[in-house]
Amino acid sequence: MISKSARALIRLALREDLGARGDVTTKLFLPTLARLKGRIIAKQAGVVCGTEIAALVFKIVDQRAKISILKRDGSRVRPGDAVMRLSGGRSLLTAERTALNFLQRLSGVATLTSAYAARLKGTRARIYDTRKTLPGWRELDKCAVRCGGGRNHRFGLYDAVLLKDNHWAEGTDIEAAVRKARRRYPGIAVELEAADLRQVESALAAGADIVLLDNMSLARLRRAIRFIRSWSPKTQIEVSGNVSLSTIRAIAKLGPDRISVGRLTHSAPALDLSLEISA
Repeated sequence: MISKSARALIRLALREDLGARGDVTTKLFLPTLARLKGRIIAKQAGVVCGTEIAALVFKIVDQRAKISILKRDGSRVRPGDAVMRLSGGRSLLTAERTALNFLQRLSGVATLTSAYAARLKGTRARIYDTRKTLPGWRELDKCAVRCGGGRNHRFGLYDAVLLKDNHWAEGTDIEAAVRKARRRYPGIAVELEAADLRQVESALAAGADIVLLDNMSLARLRRAIRFIRSWSPKTQIEVSGNVSLSTIRAIAKLGPDRISVGRLTHSAPALDLSLEISA
């Protein structure tokens, strides 16, 4: 089910591309009654996401278009695999780039997430995204993370308390701040960021649901995780900062519950997909 906000985003993208004149090239060089058939083909291996969004783009532009989704969201593809089959009028070419923009970006996020998730197999850790999403695309970006086997962190500033270093000055009563958060927003998770063991102790004393270990070396992470597990075994442990495909396995072996990675959504390369038109 495509949400109202996603539909609005699609229409905004189409308006951006079509402007006031529409697709002048297609209108000039293809007959009005032209009929086209085509397939969207994967040109590299990855995880597909955004097929229903892409299909809706084509349908908005050409209500008579017939779309068959051959690879559902979350499916793995190899080079040469057909992801979608479509037929319709010349306006399929009008919708092509907008449809592929959605499909390639979301598939890229899903593919990168899948690569990170694969590094965590056999550990207790799970991969999480962040709020570092393309403005207006958060719902879709986070859907793509789930398609790739990841999990969503908070969706916005409204659904969890995350107290970071910029939120307090030296001498702030952290325990009082947490109590205030729980009174004001009962049922919302409270997470505290910690950059060293002193801050870890403060977070545990305050009764944080989640302790976020930020930008720590492996040696510091090992000490902090052992400390948290011995003092408060039920507290969730999250690790963030300077996490890459080459380092995430070593971090996961230390025993955190969550590893959050901003690049899942802010730096994922688009998956190479193309529309091939046949006679």
